[in-house]
Amino acid sequence: MSQVLQLEELINGQKFGRFNINLLVWSFLAMVADGFDMAGLASAAPDLARTWHVAPAAFAPALSASLFGILFGAPLLGHAGDRFGRKTLIVTGCTIFSLATLATVWATNLDQVVALRVLAGIGLGGLMPNAIALNSELAPKRLRATLTVLMFTGISAGAGIPGAIQAWLIPHYGWQVMFVIGGLAPLVVATCLLFTLPESVEFLALRPHRRAEFLRTLRRLRRDLAIADSAQFVVAPAPQGSGLGVTPIFSGVFAWITPILWVCFVSALMANFFLNSWLPLILESSGLTAMQSGKATSLYHYGGVIGGLLVSLVLGRFGFAVIAVLFLFAALAIAAIGLPGISYMTMASAVMLSGFCTLGAQFGNNAAAALLYPTSFRSRGVGWALGIGRLGSMVGPLVGGMLIGLKVPAQQFFLVAAVPMAVGLIASVSLAGLCYRRLGGVHLDEMGERVSPKSKETFLAEH
Repeated sequence: MSQVLQLEELINGQKFGRFNINLLVWSFLAMVADGFDMAGLASAAPDLARTWHVAPAAFAPALSASLFGILFGAPLLGHAGDRFGRKTLIVTGCTIFSLATLATVWATNLDQVVALRVLAGIGLGGLMPNAIALNSELAPKRLRATLTVLMFTGISAGAGIPGAIQAWLIPHYGWQVMFVIGGLAPLVVATCLLFTLPESVEFLALRPHRRAEFLRTLRRLRRDLAIADSAQFVVAPAPQGSGLGVTPIFSGVFAWITPILWVCFVSALMANFFLNSWLPLILESSGLTAMQSGKATSLYHYGGVIGGLLVSLVLGRFGFAVIAVLFLFAALAIAAIGLPGISYMTMASAVMLSGFCTLGAQFGNNAAAALLYPTSFRSRGVGWALGIGRLGSMVGPLVGGMLIGLKVPAQQFFLVAAVPMAVGLIASVSLAGLCYRRLGGVHLDEMGERVSPKSKETFLAEH
């Protein structure tokens, strides 16, 4: 008699061990490369402005260019991940943005930088939604939120490195060193991912022609079980969707969850990239040395790492309530950065707290999206959220550039930066209430998978 196994039970029943650590470490390193790439140009901009004799405000299009690429890359390559596999698109995305970043070494003007940053953004867009989907699909339910957020702290860890390069290497080797490191390191990571990163077993289970790979991966995941070659697997049914359309992510309860989630993404990303893009220039123009500016900028991102660690511990239990608290304190901390007359230590502490809350909220958004959407269109749901969120991340640097061009005082600059987090607070509170009322609680344990057809019809009828 054939062995019959429930795939979802196999995944949820695994003990945390070598398989999970391998996945987490290599996904984390991919996110480190991602974070470095996103922050590298902002930290190189002060030296570039001096070398090319360009006004700081002129960097606004270049700082938004990669975000424009992500706007298209995230939904398109997120869908490609649903079709061709998470691993394939993670490696592809990492390769694209590393080559575009390395090519920036030979750029001679801002127009060339803008074009290369758009290309890099397309690659970055393919990396993020597929990494979220892969890690959420291979983790046991009890650890899903924790491991997904831990993976994404790699972005903050990577984004903190350019500040150190700005402080210690650029003064000696010039701005090019930023893009040499930012281009070569991801190429090494992408090569390693080819040999170390597993594919999603939920994805492989739906493709009979890849059964051998499916069995190998499943046996690595469950070393405690003897899984026969002839074993049959029961895959939990999930809502189906086709094409690039948004119909699946607006069906049933998602009709309300998706747009409000998008507001959370837009708000957090707008504030983050507002600060991420202009913080080094603003701090240096306020009289700080390159060393002081670089250290403070690094504190922003490493504060985000700590925020991500906190979110990873409590998100699964308290859901969007945690994200709402982070939005609240982020708005207050960002506004405090520009207070007149404060000491360097006080300002740096406000910068670090801003990173803790702003990036912590965004990590929570990322994990929540992966937990809310079912497997059949998870990459698409996450990809669209990241893609739409990039509207905010594109607007943030542009607004910052406009304020710099108008010579707005630092106090008003940071007050404007705090506004998106206030909007995100309202959206996250709404989502917390929606999950509690319509999905049976605040726990983010695959809520989307647990909604019955009847409850979907009732929800739509009531709204």
